[in-house]
Amino acid sequence: MAKMTKSQLMEALASKTGHTKKDVAAFLEALVALAYSQTKSSGEFSLPGLGKLVKKHRAARMGRNPATGQEISIPAKTVVKFRVAKAAKDCIL
Repeated sequence: MAKMTKSQLMEALASKTGHTKKDVAAFLEALVALAYSQTKSSGEFSLPGLGKLVKKHRAARMGRNPATGQEISIPAKTVVKFRVAKAAKDCIL
């Protein structure tokens, strides 16, 4: 089965909830904006039953250039990770 597109997602949610596609689209846009702002300011955003967005600092480290084998220094940076909730793992797997 092919992956679901954004428009297919909107249509499926609209039919399951009885709302219009326009309302569903506005809700999802608001949810995404809230997730971004909360993760940026507090470091995490949780969707119960699905998972959690977490902002994490990654320390500097040494790596290798795969083409030449030469050691390179990888600088420290902040990354965003998604941790899947146990309920989602249990349901999917």
